[in-house]
Amino acid sequence: MKICKNKQSMEQYFETCILEHGKSLFNYIYSLVRHKELAEDLYQEVLISAYLALPSFEERAKVKNWLFKIAVNKCRDYWRKEKSANRFWEEKVYLYAEDSNVIEQPEELILNKCSQEEMVVTLQDLPKMYREPLLLFYYHNQTLMEISNLTSLPISTVKTRMRRAKDRLRPKVKELVANG
Repeated sequence: MKICKNKQSMEQYFETCILEHGKSLFNYIYSLVRHKELAEDLYQEVLISAYLALPSFEERAKVKNWLFKIAVNKCRDYWRKEKSANRFWEEKVYLYAEDSNVIEQPEELILNKCSQEEMVVTLQDLPKMYREPLLLFYYHNQTLMEISNLTSLPISTVKTRMRRAKDRLRPKVKELVANG
């Protein structure tokens, strides 16, 4: 198909391309992101970008390949933004908490008051999967992200294990404080 430079013929050409390749384009985007609503949003962004860039389309390229390349780039942009947003929550939130005068949680106060030796003995009663993140966090001053990287676990799993470990420790630590 030959692209004419007048607006009406460009719109007709674009409409023909979308009718011909739209479904396969959407399926391709969906195969990349595996989320229907996200795929729909990205599909719309691809169509808008393609329409705006249509005057610069080089006829020697195949239009389907051109549309799919725009789709890949839109998906990469989305993943980059998503990764950046997640990085904020995984790293920067903890930095803000350390910088500000946040009131420590009661279990953190108790953990800090107990002697290190008694606490390590108490920690030995926990299963390794719960003990390891606590030791890394409180005794080796590792951040949650560092623990996640060291253990090859998602940060959400590290948080869950730390919470469960604290829940299991709470009654034992109360005994230590009462006896100490």
